[in-house]
Amino acid sequence: RRARSVEREVSASADHRRVDALRVGRSLRALRIRRRWRQADVAARAGISRSQCSRIERGDLRGVRLQDVVAISAALGADLDVRVRWHGEGLDRLLDGAHASLVNSVVQSLGAVGWQPEVEVSFNHFGERGSIDVLAWHPEVMALLVIEVKSIVPDVQATIFGLDRKARLAPILVRDRGWEPTIVGRLLVIGDSSTSRARIAAHEFVFARALPDRGSRVRRWLREPLDPMAGIQFVRNVLPDRRTERFAGRERVRAR
Repeated sequence: RRARSVEREVSASADHRRVDALRVGRSLRALRIRRRWRQADVAARAGISRSQCSRIERGDLRGVRLQDVVAISAALGADLDVRVRWHGEGLDRLLDGAHASLVNSVVQSLGAVGWQPEVEVSFNHFGERGSIDVLAWHPEVMALLVIEVKSIVPDVQATIFGLDRKARLAPILVRDRGWEPTIVGRLLVIGDSSTSRARIAAHEFVFARALPDRGSRVRRWLREPLDPMAGIQFVRNVLPDRRTERFAGRERVRAR
């Protein structure tokens, strides 16, 4: 009953537009940053205002003319066809960089507090297929943790129910490893930025029902997983030289 209730709430708040506006915005922003252009540089080449360029990069396409999105895509050397495609899988690799960095940060932090993490655990259980970003085992308390990692705030409906499905299947999937969990936790890890926090706040009622734990509660649980947990954790990017930065910082390029 709880799952159906949350599903109705999410469905009411979800945006069912054909175009994945958020991916379009991320893609255009990633290409702009790769060229080391400012938003003003792209706007000038596309013949639109900088504020309009900013809206499109945020994925806010309500009221935005299609030709404006096409113009930005052309200025960046990309084609717009439902989603942005660039150099085959080049754009996917570019966007996956932030995801890989987040996963690395999560794995390091889990190992430091006694967890045994595994990355990209694929499964095929009676036709239910997928991959778990991070699956971690705590042998001392026999706790299992299922983590979904997102560099930005994703589609609400798909993320919540995808994480629920993986957490439901995880205790079955780990039996061949000899793990018999008595506690299962679910955690959504998101790249820390003001935009991500604002999007979580915009859907706070839904997230609070499905993933209520935050901040210190999540950190305490990771150190002492003594009961079930379902939460959200914002994580900063860890650079190779161990400096940290917010993901929002990647959205800005200094003028030459």
